[in-house]
Amino acid sequence: MKINKKKYYSKTSNSIVTLLILELLFWTAIISVYQYLTLNVSEFRIEHPKVLWLLILLFLLNAIWVKNKIWKKKAINKFAKLSTLSKIFNGFSNNRSTFKYILFRLAIGMLIIAASNPQYGENERTVASKGIDIMIALDISKSMMAEDIIDEYNRLDIAKLSIGKLMNELRGDHVGIVVFAGEAYKQLPLTPDYQVAKLFLKNIGTDMISSQGTDIGNAIELCMSSFSDERKNNKAIVIISDGEDHEEMAVKAAKEATEEGVVICTVGMGSEKGVPIPIVRNGKKIGIKKDKDESTVLTKLNEENLIQIAQAGNGTYTKTRGLNLNLRKILDRINEIEKSTLKKDRYSTYDDQFQWFLLPALLLLLLDFMIFEKRGKIDDQIVLFK
Repeated sequence: MKINKKKYYSKTSNSIVTLLILELLFWTAIISVYQYLTLNVSEFRIEHPKVLWLLILLFLLNAIWVKNKIWKKKAINKFAKLSTLSKIFNGFSNNRSTFKYILFRLAIGMLIIAASNPQYGENERTVASKGIDIMIALDISKSMMAEDIIDEYNRLDIAKLSIGKLMNELRGDHVGIVVFAGEAYKQLPLTPDYQVAKLFLKNIGTDMISSQGTDIGNAIELCMSSFSDERKNNKAIVIISDGEDHEEMAVKAAKEATEEGVVICTVGMGSEKGVPIPIVRNGKKIGIKKDKDESTVLTKLNEENLIQIAQAGNGTYTKTRGLNLNLRKILDRINEIEKSTLKKDRYSTYDDQFQWFLLPALLLLLLDFMIFEKRGKIDDQIVLFK
């Protein structure tokens, strides 16, 4: 019986030629189509162009496949003689082996293209951002350095944590910051960028204002002047202070703000017990504050004053307890305020086209899985697989 040697020995040279032709056609088609679309079709783009660099891996796959065929040929030669091999199995199809790899190779190429997400069809969309304007008035008087809430944290530290957490809960609102002691100073104008606001917040300290005291009324007036008269949207002021107001005009300023539709909420910092005020230089405590008679100056939370301001401002009051900043009441009151459209953003969107590469790639992989290199009895009757 004559044995067909082709069934047992792989022709590597034929496989390499076929592979080179495939690569030439593949890269010619990819580069030509890509150049045409990028130069002539403005609605076309690749969402993740860097992913296309993975196509270089196809050359590595080719090298691995060719090396595997050479190894397989040598391994069969070492395994047994041709007469013995013909009795063990019916051989394998060189054409089918090459065809299987071509399917796999094309599938991987298409998966990479799909991962880069080609897009076509530019659409313009408009998204309305709704919210309110919120000015935060932060007390930075020396009394805010007292550590009567939790050890190793002064009132100002906890207040800044409070504001940061408040910003994390806001959605679409514009926020600004006013700092005050004996005077008030606008630290940050109204902005929708909370990350920028947090950067400004980080740099706030008690040395920013030389005039000492606690003038909450002046802070409310500066917050009111910081609101834009052009925008008719709703507004709110959040005051964070120990409430030791020495000017006694805060309640009046809160009532006037309410008449203009502004809601004022207050957050109390500190305890009702009198505690000394540390003197801090370069981040180190060097003593405690004393008056002219060398008596220790004590500070305590004036809760009644802050409650009156919140009531006059049609808002709510909450007290800080430890690092549990208890902002839920403030947030709930802010969320009750009707939000208006602050701005409309227009942006372009593109329709994804990755599915046109993903689905064929999956079908090719399925077909590759269903085809076997090992020959069956019927294969001897099919010219393609001889």
